[in-house]
Amino acid sequence: MKYPSKPEVGVGAVVIEGENILLIRRKYPPGAGKWSVPGGHVKLGESLYEAATRELREETGVEGKPLGIINIDEMVEYDMEGKIRYHYVLIDVLIEPSTPLKMAKASSDALELKVVPLKECLNLNLTRTSRSLIEKLISGSTCMLKSNFVTYKTNH
Repeated sequence: MKYPSKPEVGVGAVVIEGENILLIRRKYPPGAGKWSVPGGHVKLGESLYEAATRELREETGVEGKPLGIINIDEMVEYDMEGKIRYHYVLIDVLIEPSTPLKMAKASSDALELKVVPLKECLNLNLTRTSRSLIEKLISGSTCMLKSNFVTYKTNH
């Protein structure tokens, strides 16, 4: 959302196979034309895991099982006048693919797709948050968190 009134929540779908990671080249801002993990907005009523697996499916055709949260970044972008253009809280979910990555195809918000060795990713034109994530993955400074999705109905 451009020029938001509040922060937006986004998810990244992190799919790693051996030493390789699945990346897409973004079609839309922020980060249009840059490489990142597949991802997008969390919809109202949707869990982080549901959002991450949905975005992965929509952008790459890959199905998978969420294993946990491995990274959280905050991204705020200002325009030339100092107004906030974007403010995202980005939560990266590690997903175990059930679809072979060789069958992945770019669609929806992705211009193209590739499976890249982690260390080679740093040579790509990455979004800032994807670069931060990949640097953490390479250095081993990520940890696994679990998310509890609590829903209930009230009598009010």
